Formats: sequence, C-alpha cells, structure tokens
Amino acid sequence: LKDYALAELERCANKPGLDRGIKLHIGDSAVPLEDPAHIARLRQVFAAANAHGMAIVVHLRANIGKRRPYGAAQARIFLDQVMPAAPDVPVQVAHFAGSGPGYDDPAAQAAMGVLADAVENHDPHAYNLWFDVASIVDRDIDPATAALLVKYIRQVGVGHVLYGTDSAQGANLRPRESWAAFRKLPLSPADLAHITTNVPPYFPDP
Repeated sequence: LKDYALAELERCANKPGLDRGIKLHIGDSAVPLEDPAHIARLRQVFAAANAHGMAIVVHLRANIGKRRPYGAAQARIFLDQVMPAAPDVPVQVAHFAGSGPGYDDPAAQAAMGVLADAVENHDPHAYNLWFDVASIVDRDIDPATAALLVKYIRQVGVGHVLYGTDSAQGANLRPRESWAAFRKLPLSPADLAHITTNVPPYFPDP
C-alpha cells in the first residue's frame, strides 16, 4: 500500500537474489480484503510481480487483532478479483489460508474451503495456486480438524501441498516435532511421501 511499493518491486526484480518472488502479509499489513481501493492496489502489485515472472507467497489471513472480516467472502474476492492479475506465476497461500500455530480458526477454514473447492472444480483463477501447511498441525489437533485438513489436501491435490514448519520459535513446534505431528494426519503413506518430495515451483533448478 505504500507509495514506493511498485518501485521497490521493480528494484528487487532487477537484482539477482531478490528477483525470484515476493511475500505479501495481508494480516500484518491490516489490508481489508473487502475494500475496493485496497483490492485495486493488490491487483497492481500482483500484476507487476507477474510481469517480472516473480512468484507470490501470500499470508492471506486478515488481521486478527484488528478484527478484520475474514472468511469465505474474502477468499472469493481474492480468487475472483486479485488472482486474475497474476495468471502466469505460482501463488502460494501460506498456512492453508490461516496463520498458525494450529488450525482452530473457523474463519481460516471457511476461506480455505472456498479455495479448495475452486481448485477441485478447475476454476481457472485457481490454476496456479499452491498451499503450504506450515505450523497448522499441532500435537493436540482434534480429529475433526485433522479430517478437514485432509479433505482440503485431497481437494487441492497432494502435488500442490508444500510442507513447512514456520520459524522455530515461540509457540511453533520445532522441526522434528512439527513433522511428527503432521505424520499423524490420516493421510496414506503414498500421500505423505508425495508431499515430502514437493518442491516450490519458484525454487531454482539444482
């Protein structure tokens, strides 16, 4: 939203090491996804990243402290109004549209439900969506939430799910603990094996 945003994106796009992509944190920026002016600005940023072939990682969860509205309606706005501005680059939705640690967040679940349905139903705006599961599975995840996560994983396809742990500090599980918790989801060994080998499409070739 800053005046210098597009100029800074342009600078990074032309600097080796910074030209792979950008991360946008909707929550920390307190962007109201139902505000047309903010959506217009997001579209500009998405379009600029797309023009430079820069992948986008987006922390979609609206600000919790400021009680920004969030759920199915905001996910639909993102899908229908923002995603078309970046049709050629991967867009990674962090934390399965939540924030973590954990996934006891009905608003995030509702938002992810919209995105998962869009992928499953071959919505063209969802073609380049990827999803990471960083920090959303904790040791004490309840069976209903675990089942919902598996449902979403299968809807978007294990090939578009990226495993991650988030930063190993605060309430986040440490890497070994995080992987042990994730393995307790009712996923098949084949599903788990597939997820462990997924590599973000914006990573450079070895």
